[in-house]
Amino acid sequence: MSITDKKEVNRMQKLKTAIIDIGSNTVRLVMYQYDKDEGLHEFGNMKTVARLRTHLLPSGEMSEEGMRTLSETLVSFKQILEDYGVTDIQTVATAAVRQASNNERIVEKMKEDSGIKIDILSEEEEAYFGFLAVVNSMDTPSAVTIDIGGGSTEITLFKNKKLLKTHSFPFGTVSLKQKFVKGAIMDDEERKLLHAYVKQQFETLSWIRDVNLPIVAIGGCARNVAQVHQQQVDYPISGVHQYEMHQDDLMELKKDLGSMTFEQLKQLDGLSSDRADIIVPAIEVFTTLMAVVGTTSFQLSKKGLREGLIIDRVLQGDAEAFDKYNVFAENARRLAFQYGRSEEETKTLASLSKQFYVECCNLELFPFHEEDLELIQRAAKVFSLGEYIELDSSSQHTFYLLANQSIAGMNHVNRVKLALLASYKNRDYFRRFAAPFMSWFTREELKKLRDFGALLKFIYGLNVSKRNVVKKIELELVQDRIHIHIVTKDRAVAEVYQAERTKKHIERVFKRQVVIHFEEERWK
Repeated sequence: MSITDKKEVNRMQKLKTAIIDIGSNTVRLVMYQYDKDEGLHEFGNMKTVARLRTHLLPSGEMSEEGMRTLSETLVSFKQILEDYGVTDIQTVATAAVRQASNNERIVEKMKEDSGIKIDILSEEEEAYFGFLAVVNSMDTPSAVTIDIGGGSTEITLFKNKKLLKTHSFPFGTVSLKQKFVKGAIMDDEERKLLHAYVKQQFETLSWIRDVNLPIVAIGGCARNVAQVHQQQVDYPISGVHQYEMHQDDLMELKKDLGSMTFEQLKQLDGLSSDRADIIVPAIEVFTTLMAVVGTTSFQLSKKGLREGLIIDRVLQGDAEAFDKYNVFAENARRLAFQYGRSEEETKTLASLSKQFYVECCNLELFPFHEEDLELIQRAAKVFSLGEYIELDSSSQHTFYLLANQSIAGMNHVNRVKLALLASYKNRDYFRRFAAPFMSWFTREELKKLRDFGALLKFIYGLNVSKRNVVKKIELELVQDRIHIHIVTKDRAVAEVYQAERTKKHIERVFKRQVVIHFEEERWK
């Protein structure tokens, strides 16, 4: 590696940058900071509803008014970036500018007016960057993605995290509204015509027909659909990334929103007022695609084009910055780092939890399941993270932090499982935290989560001094008592004390008396 290449890698390990996304409906400025240890974070997000698609003239050119609107937006964004001290800027344009016959003039004028250079993305590039964001932020291995903008709709097919097909349709929410809807909202006849058109368009792609894979939706309309549905069902946790809806949920939502007036839609919680006139056409597109694909699963990705662009950029400087095949692991490491946990400590907790679970299974205290082991190890790495905020209320903070933030590579059900395990304090607290999610799990699943939480509480106590002294755990059943043999590499006074304090939790799980033996073994 040359000196220049090494400098680029070092620079990319800590990056402060901005993406300006010029779409057909909105122009958005998003500022990101990437740190190799802390990961990718968004620290600023502004948008202007420009509706550039409506400024395309019958001749194919963008009108002077449209260019003036875009210019004013970019000038104001440039001033915001100067105030934030961000000089690294990437500006991209999609369908509205791409489809304009005078797009070269648009790019030239924006450079003159604002000093901002615009890159016009091809249809293939737009689809690819959306795909890149999805596979690096979700654990869904195979899916059909849809990114519906104002003037185009990008479809991709990926299997086992590999991109197989892409296609861009020359219609989006704004152009569909222009083509099929005369008033502010769509009537039944207009809906039928729009449905027939979109269905015919989707059916031209033989590679999506009846593939029976989940739909992953990207973009503002998809986010709004999720937010509205969460409001309607009084969803108990926050965040739309990796939120999943059933086909029936979408059909019911389409019915509810389709019966509302334009004014009612503008006042609807969870729905941006600037999308009130296009949300029902968007849902019609989503449900039509689901029927063509032959699926009942509709998943939301908060990450899309902009995240794909920044991920691609970081990967060019550091090819190991993201691992699409192991999304959670990297994010767990960064989450642990964020809350003051060392990498050595997380490795110790993961190793001890694996040893303990396998030993329990060997004694037939639990049936062995690979997915249970994976969940236990994941929870071990982030167990009691909330003590970083306050030791006495660690359990409450841990549950809230894990349940209410998007964790890349983990859907909402698994996120709650993780939170319940990692926050375990006692049975009473477990019941409190689990109460809003009783419909999510069976009685047997909740019991298993409670038992695993108790195991993790005991395991966490075996590294209470954070010196990583415990190396080996073995279990033995003697005359209906469970003997736990713990080998340490050094003195472990704090661990001995904590093990005796917390063994009551696993005695309740095992319904047997537990006897603990510590043995110090000095490793050379």
